[in-house]
Amino acid sequence: MKVLLVEDNALTRYTIKALLDRLGHQVVAEAEDGAGAVKYLAEFKPDVVFLDLILPGRSGVEVLEDLRNVDPKVRVVVITAVEQEEVDRSLVDKGIHAILRKPFSYEDFKTLMKGLA
Repeated sequence: MKVLLVEDNALTRYTIKALLDRLGHQVVAEAEDGAGAVKYLAEFKPDVVFLDLILPGRSGVEVLEDLRNVDPKVRVVVITAVEQEEVDRSLVDKGIHAILRKPFSYEDFKTLMKGLA
């Protein structure tokens, strides 16, 4: 599976990329902000976007709307440490496929990826 990774924290990006590599997936691009996310989505056409909710400049929710304008069908996994039911409902209403809560275990991550396959 081709993955676009949108996360401003370098350590989190490294960790997720390593897990994806270990599970046989390919990170085709990494972005630290929404502008990069939109650019790379259009350029690389990934199967899945991992999108952090808290990004510099614009929130992940705003970036999600931009991504949907570029590719309404791309699968999106939101990465967040925030646990709020209202936010979760809003994200589901916007068509995300899953929420990956930080911190997460390898088993949680593996289960998530199996669900996307």
